[in-house]
Formats: sequence, C-alpha cells, structure tokens
Amino acid sequence: MESGNVNRVRRCLLLIFLAIAGLHHAAGAESGMQRSIERVLAKYSEKVESRLLPRFRYAGIDWPPKELQLLAIKETRRMELWARSDGGWHYIREYQIKGMSGGFGPKLKEGDRQVPEGIYRISLLNPNSSFHLSLKVDYPNAYDREMAQRDGRRRLGGDIFIHGNRVSSGCLAIGDNAIEELFVLGAMLGKERVHLLISPVDFRTYSTESLKTDKPDWIGSLYQQIAHEMRRFQRPQQ
Repeated sequence: MESGNVNRVRRCLLLIFLAIAGLHHAAGAESGMQRSIERVLAKYSEKVESRLLPRFRYAGIDWPPKELQLLAIKETRRMELWARSDGGWHYIREYQIKGMSGGFGPKLKEGDRQVPEGIYRISLLNPNSSFHLSLKVDYPNAYDREMAQRDGRRRLGGDIFIHGNRVSSGCLAIGDNAIEELFVLGAMLGKERVHLLISPVDFRTYSTESLKTDKPDWIGSLYQQIAHEMRRFQRPQQ
C-alpha cells in the first residue's frame, strides 16, 4: 500500500516537473523570438528609417506612425503601404510583388497554391524565415472559416506569409529590402496595428460586377466587402 502511494507521489512529482519544464521551454522560445526581433531591429532600423523617413515627412505622417495598411493587388502585382498618425490614411509607397502563385479567387483549401483574398491582420513577425524575414497573415480568418463551414470544406490550409526573396507558392514575396521595411515597422508598432487587404484587382477603378464569376457563390459578397474597404484609400493625383 505504502509502495503504491510512493509511486503515485512520484508520478505526480514527475508530471509537475514536466509541466514546469514545458512552461520554461515555452517562455524560453518566446524570449528567444523576442531577442531575434530585437536583433533585426538593431540591424535594419537605421537603414529602414533612412529610406522611409523622407516619404513619411512628404506625406505629413509621424515617424513612426500609429497604424499601417497594406493593399495587395494580384492583377498589378503591387502592394501599397499606407499609414496614419492622428488623422486619415496617407499613401506612402508601393512595392512590387515579385513572387506569388495562383490566380484570381480566394484560397479554398490546403495545397491549392492560391493566395487568399480578403481583409486580414498580421498574426506573427518571423525573424527566422527561410525567406529573409516574414509577416504571417491570419488566414483563415473568421470569414474564411464561416464560408468553409457553409460549403462543407475542411483542411483550409494556412502558413500564409508576406516574405522576402523573389519566389513563393501561396504567399507574397516582395524582396528583401521591402520586407525589411515592413518587418521593422511591424516590430516598432506592434503586429496588431498592421492591417492587410488582398484583392484580385483594384476595385477603386474596377466594379465588382466586372469579375464574372459565381464560384463560390459567396464570392460576390466577398468582393463587395473588399471593394468597400479599398475605396477608403484613394491615391493622390499625380
């Protein structure tokens, strides 16, 4: 009887030890990630500021700003950077999307190599990317999951990133200099202050009816949402 109690106590102590070890491991991983982000800032902040500060001053926006908006357009393979301080949104610059796969239409399942379409946030800053640096997109978001449940789809995929380099499958590659700028800004502001919109075309000049498709049947509603959001960001006249 006593031997059984001793064994139970030993098992309980072992479980407690493993739980504590797991917490230390998670804390260590998080701490290591933060140190890596700090190293990225130390390495690239000055260079990024020298490139972007004149653009922010020209737009009349504080450095650093309070929020960022990224508009990625598949058709033109361009990503616009917008920022704001206390007032409205101001255009800062655009980046070339140097690598992406798929075509018009939202991402529907794992392995379809489609870049998602919709209104997203940045969920993670990855300083240890195989593609220099990267920002993780919060795909699938609540809308993606709701439409998948409605369609009866599972295995939606994930791990969608904006990253450096020039090649990508299902993600957006914008080159090393560009991702340095966005990573540094995201680290300075906090990822929750970085918003992302991915659209098939520029709905500031296209109508939603111009894309003739009814597959899936909710795509018209999605494009109306994207268009409504995109039209808040009007480029200045050249």
